[in-house]
Amino acid sequence: MKNVTDSFVFLGHWPSAESFGVNTDILATNLINLSVVIGVLIFFGKGVLSDLLDNRKKRIFNTIRNSEELRGRAIEQLEKARVRLRKIELEADQFRVTGYSEIEREKMTLINSTSKTLEQLENYKNETIQFEQQRAVNQVRQRVFQQALQGALGTLSCLNNELHLRTINANIGMFGTLNEITY
Repeated sequence: MKNVTDSFVFLGHWPSAESFGVNTDILATNLINLSVVIGVLIFFGKGVLSDLLDNRKKRIFNTIRNSEELRGRAIEQLEKARVRLRKIELEADQFRVTGYSEIEREKMTLINSTSKTLEQLENYKNETIQFEQQRAVNQVRQRVFQQALQGALGTLSCLNNELHLRTINANIGMFGTLNEITY
């Protein structure tokens, strides 16, 4: 503070400023006023400005350091996420391959099972057809035999004993040859 008052006292001892009064020279007064204001600002404002700039510099450095730390953590998290992604992709590929092979295996099992079932159904159909054919043949044989027997009985009732024996022998011979042809 003493420096400021000394500078005013020094200004008062200028040879052109012998008395205190109104200076009508506009250019000289502005220069003096400006130099005084600038001198005061520099003297008093130097510490404040320095403190403000130091605080601002510290905040900027802290912000940069925090940003770098956040960036480092973000990079670490990104790497971890990439590793997890690769692991999950590998597992997904493995599941996909396993799934496809399992689907193919199930498909082949189903095809084989269906094929066996169709084969069994075909065999049952053929057996049923053979059974029905055999039954139809047997029914026809029984009818033919019954009709032949009825016709023979009707004929035999009209015939005598000797003719009766010859007819029976002839029918037995025909029946034997009929059995040999069908088997």
